[in-house]
Amino acid sequence: MTIFLIILHILVSIALIAIVLLQSGKGAEMGASFGASGSQSVFGAGGGSTFMSKLTTGAAIIFMLTSLTLAYRSGQPGTGSIMKGAQKAAPQQQAAPPQQPIQAKPAGEPAAPPQQAPQPSPAPATPKK
Repeated sequence: MTIFLIILHILVSIALIAIVLLQSGKGAEMGASFGASGSQSVFGAGGGSTFMSKLTTGAAIIFMLTSLTLAYRSGQPGTGSIMKGAQKAAPQQQAAPPQQPIQAKPAGEPAAPPQQAPQPSPAPATPKK
């Protein structure tokens, strides 16, 4: 349902942009700026509502409804999960690395010296002023 609303919202927003850009401005005629056609028209100075203005109103209403519905749905806690059918896997125990057998050294070879941990280097001296 949410995907349908998002697709509808995007399509209506694109249509709304196109409809508004296709309309001519209110003051497109030269006589309209001086009030020449305003006094004798039946619908007043603004004129009657054209097909494009009705289309704009309809698209704006649909845009607002989809916006409110998407905002409401995004605030709801999710009830579905893509992992519904999956069972929790038991944590696996890590096996100890295999130990190599200790081999005896021949009598003629010297024993390897024991390894020591590296010593940390001393902190650098601060310069004197």
